[in-house]
Amino acid sequence: MKFKLIIKTAKDLGLLNLARVAFYKASVLSGLNSVKKIQHAPISGDFFRAAPIPNQSYNQQQEYMFSPFGWMPEISTTDFKWDLNVLTGKSYPCMNKPWYCLADFDSNVGDIKGIWEVSRFGWVIGLARDYHLGRRQALDELNETINSWLDHNPPYLGPNWKCGQEASIRVMHVAVAAKLLNQIKSPEPALLNFVKAHLERIAPTISYAIAQDNNHGMSEAAALFIGGTWLVSNGDEDAIRWQKMGRKWLENRANHLIASDGTFSQYSVNYHRVMLDTYSIAELWRRKLELESFSPFLYRKMGLATRWLYQLTQEVNGDAPNLGHNDGAKLLPLCDSDYRDFRPAVQLASVVFLKSSAWREAGSYDEPLDLLGLSKPQQILGKPRSFHFSQGGYVGLRSTTGAFVLFNYPIFRFRPAQNDALHVDFWLNGVNLLRDGGTFSYNAGQAYLDYYGGTQSHNTIQFDDHEQMPRLSRFLLGSWLKAESVYCDQSRQHCGASYRDYFKCRHHREVSLSEKVLRVVDDIQGVQKKAILRWRLSPREWVIEGNRITDHTHAITINSNVDVKRLELVEGKESRYYYQETSIPVLEIEVASDGKITTEYEYI
Repeated sequence: MKFKLIIKTAKDLGLLNLARVAFYKASVLSGLNSVKKIQHAPISGDFFRAAPIPNQSYNQQQEYMFSPFGWMPEISTTDFKWDLNVLTGKSYPCMNKPWYCLADFDSNVGDIKGIWEVSRFGWVIGLARDYHLGRRQALDELNETINSWLDHNPPYLGPNWKCGQEASIRVMHVAVAAKLLNQIKSPEPALLNFVKAHLERIAPTISYAIAQDNNHGMSEAAALFIGGTWLVSNGDEDAIRWQKMGRKWLENRANHLIASDGTFSQYSVNYHRVMLDTYSIAELWRRKLELESFSPFLYRKMGLATRWLYQLTQEVNGDAPNLGHNDGAKLLPLCDSDYRDFRPAVQLASVVFLKSSAWREAGSYDEPLDLLGLSKPQQILGKPRSFHFSQGGYVGLRSTTGAFVLFNYPIFRFRPAQNDALHVDFWLNGVNLLRDGGTFSYNAGQAYLDYYGGTQSHNTIQFDDHEQMPRLSRFLLGSWLKAESVYCDQSRQHCGASYRDYFKCRHHREVSLSEKVLRVVDDIQGVQKKAILRWRLSPREWVIEGNRITDHTHAITINSNVDVKRLELVEGKESRYYYQETSIPVLEIEVASDGKITTEYEYI
């Protein structure tokens, strides 16, 4: 059974992608890949020089401090420890080994993202922003910290050189810093040397990144384009190949990974933001160097992708459904907004790709525009309405009372990340009432992978304790679901879809929204022993009253045409920020046979 699942999933992933991965691994192992041969002399010096300070009245209380993953205690750049895993508190023991000799996952160190976080150089933008706003000391701190990083991470040694995407993020961050300091067209030699060392690492392995069909290929293409054009504009003709390679793959990835409704291949709100920010940086860089435009098709795809995230972002606070994998990335820390505030990315992309403002009213989400020298257009995007993104499998319903429902059904052109088929996310005036569990970590143990990636972490039905799709590896699910009976009537605020899993269990869900009630009807078939409907609730003082639970403001009523064996409030977990876990109440409704369950959430 598992062998058949593996073969079927391999076909779904694409034979070309599998061939790329196999060739890459074989070439590195054999030494044929040039990545094992590259060498680069030690790099040091001043990476940025003093520049005119636009704002002479800097408030010292605003001094930049780095907060890992957007929620951990702030750290001064002078206190960075490059071998320290900020998530687990453990030190990495092999900082001087060639990166290709290091294991992908090391249980003794824990989640490697805790090592990578500080070495992504998000703080470079923070310090450059400080200097731009008038804090003179930030420049010395910036140069000293980069030199410290290079002392502990010489080219191609240690875990911080292991991932091409991590190297690419560093390139994008120093490029944005150069933009803020007006040093793109006359950069310091040490900075160009730094960029070249990174492109020499990225280029030999980009085929592996492309094979992933995710943000890795986009990030690495952007770094090659930005770094390549930067080097060429400063007389390095050898970099023309990187410039061409980056442009080619930026075009290719936009065409291949972004659907005609704007859905991104990773089915994730946060990775969607990473993708938008990546292309925003690349386009602004292209304009700065007055290079040839990208294709009209790329701009069209980016406009669609911008509107996609705009529809899911809550205007009142910038939050969005915790949909899909969430790795804690925030690529453009150009303002002090919360990690979960998606408005800065949407506003920037809207201005860059749609020549419109997502929101007319002034807010912190406008700060990136000011720093990047962009004017805010008078034209605004249309007010968010109900929608159906049929290429990605998302329906959004809205009421005039401020309610928003997101319903996702399984249409997988690319590998799914979580068992969240027919999940319902429910919001009222920016408050998430029915919630997605999130991700927590990619390497905290199998129990966490199973819980957060599993059916139990979503508002849907689980049959007989098995998953909607079986987990084949850390990042791979098998037997991809296919939606059936999909319909959406936006005028009646009504939609529905169904699927049949690899155990032949069938779940059909209908969702409707009125001015006062969210109504969900679940029709299930194929139950052997039990099926559990879960509603993951906003933390409130909920009490059960018969077939109804209430917090004395909202009420949820459950009706079923079969006996309900259990209706119970249990403790669940959610992760709204990477590696952060909190408790939430979860309503579980258990039945022992096929039937229909109706849920009515009264929210006014």
